[in-house]
Amino acid sequence: MPEHPDTWAWLAAWLEQHWPTLYAGLLALIIAALRIMYGGGTLRRIAIEAPLCGALAMAASHGLPLLGVSASTAPFFGGIIGLLGVEGTRAAARKFFIRKEASL
Repeated sequence: MPEHPDTWAWLAAWLEQHWPTLYAGLLALIIAALRIMYGGGTLRRIAIEAPLCGALAMAASHGLPLLGVSASTAPFFGGIIGLLGVEGTRAAARKFFIRKEASL
């Protein structure tokens, strides 16, 4: 692709714009995989839960501005999601939204 420098420029611009989101997803994936390995989990669990944590972190990073949090903090939340796992993240989100609902 050296004959298409505009493609490389587009890719570099896209990566620069979406880096916090990608970094959050990758960080969540790696932390979740390492957490499962450390806990003695199976390869099947790693293959399922780690990408789920990565996708969840990427989705959550787009909602941060809605909550008044800067999008540049997405990697931090990606790390937290990877550490908590899918079940822990679901429980934390449930508590958060129940508390928000009660305050309305």
